[in-house]
Amino acid sequence: MNRNHISIIGLAIVLIAAFQFHPVAQAQQKLTETDIDRLMKELSNWGRWGKDDQLGALNLITPAKRKQAAALVTEGVAVSLARDANTETESDNPNPYQHTMNLTGDGPPGQWSVDTFSILFHGYQHTHLDALCHIFYKGKMYNGYPQQEVTARGAGRLAITNLKQGIFTRGILMDMAALKGVPYLDPGVAIYPEDLEAWEKRTGIKVASGDAVFIRTGRWALRAAKGPWDVEKGSAGLHASCARWLKQRDVALLGSDAASDVLPSGIEGVTHPVHLLALNAMGIHIFDNCDLESLSVAAAQRKRWTFLLSAAPLPITGGTGSPLNPIATF
Repeated sequence: MNRNHISIIGLAIVLIAAFQFHPVAQAQQKLTETDIDRLMKELSNWGRWGKDDQLGALNLITPAKRKQAAALVTEGVAVSLARDANTETESDNPNPYQHTMNLTGDGPPGQWSVDTFSILFHGYQHTHLDALCHIFYKGKMYNGYPQQEVTARGAGRLAITNLKQGIFTRGILMDMAALKGVPYLDPGVAIYPEDLEAWEKRTGIKVASGDAVFIRTGRWALRAAKGPWDVEKGSAGLHASCARWLKQRDVALLGSDAASDVLPSGIEGVTHPVHLLALNAMGIHIFDNCDLESLSVAAAQRKRWTFLLSAAPLPITGGTGSPLNPIATF
């Protein structure tokens, strides 16, 4: 076999791989604002758990599901899915944690050290959980509650306080960068249902009712390699066509190392269709800006992509979400 034959075979392998990751079906996933309007109705969980429901897809985390999740702990090894709380202003962190030391070890001897912190946690930097009141659609929130429920005093419905009992379920890492054989996906790369199914096939794990799914794009690996950038203008993430897949699998929670949505969305007039469909239509709470790098390493070492997920958002009365530290335990 001469070098030309080898080159042709190598090129064929590359083309086959490219086809697997960008199937023809993806070219047919072009969606419009009208399509999103239709999906808001087709994928809706409004009324599924009663007209007064405020938990949404968290209803899928049953006592039996929690017991199954607890049984996943065989090593007792814990991995944080949170970024350190950044107190420095940077180009991609315009709203850092405000941290003030009230009492310190300087000066006369004293007994205490005390500090104060405050944070605008929504955005693209801090690890947080979105409550279902976080997004409005045509004047409504999840389950038909009017957006007027959110006032200057906070959210009267669908606030983060509904999650006071915490989150305890099976977590699944879907490492899209690893699937494509790269350390990170470039900004703007869209993830399609075919990619999610390819990961299920590779790992032998099928996402099931009540699971928490975490999508790794390698966002923080990219930042470490090339520095900060404007994530809002370009970020790898889920294409809106993945929403139907999430509904079919009955996912309870969605998380990623950015904002779940591919940015820009590619849909004129709709900036964050995955956020809209998940939070508002399906009642799926969303973890934003998780750091999945350590989890990726831990999972790859074990060839194990499932774990016990536990998380306890702050029960802030009327809060639209909460900063928090999700934990994966193997």
